[in-house]
Amino acid sequence: MILAIDCSANLCAACVYDAKAGKELGRDVLDLGKGHAEHLMGVIAAALGRAGKAYADLDAIAVSVGPGSFTGLRVGVATARGLALALKIPAIGVTTLEALTAETRQSFPGRPVLVVLDGGRGEIHAALYDEAAVPHYGPAAITPDGAVAMLAERIVLAGDAAGQIAEAAGRSFDFGPLGATADIAVYARLAAEKGPGEKPKPLYLREADAKPQAGFVLPRAR
Repeated sequence: MILAIDCSANLCAACVYDAKAGKELGRDVLDLGKGHAEHLMGVIAAALGRAGKAYADLDAIAVSVGPGSFTGLRVGVATARGLALALKIPAIGVTTLEALTAETRQSFPGRPVLVVLDGGRGEIHAALYDEAAVPHYGPAAITPDGAVAMLAERIVLAGDAAGQIAEAAGRSFDFGPLGATADIAVYARLAAEKGPGEKPKPLYLREADAKPQAGFVLPRAR
């Protein structure tokens, strides 16, 4: 039994997934924008309640590790690792890029997928997957022109910057999901396929906007 959580974008989402049966048992999703820390445990409790499960029934925690919101990623990953430690079960990280690719391939099997997310500051967070869903490029922060240069025949675009890249390319494409993150059940399914590995950590492709102000740094005591 897997609990999946996602705070990488505007959504605060959780679902309970039966890995053996390959089906979702219950979910709760809030469209917040901000405030993931205040709502995540309530969302998890609601998902468990709808599934008729308790924390003791869980075998693993899946979590979106980004790229995405700096604060949201920290909240999600810290919660996943804390629950995993307390329950003595593994935490498994899944990137938004691989989750969006997997969701895209449900509608376009056997096609290459370019996932493009709005990284802010004029950057695109991108990853290119080939026909077998094997990573060919990225995850990386690139320019819109760099993303356009990767467009090839039969490629499917996904992510919240897909429309921007298609417009820049000046031609039509097939599109997968156009959000900043995938459906929560996709994270659970991919985590079940990946199995335990390294402890999840946020995937940051650029530095945070908020930085310490040097003028307020106290001198180190000698």
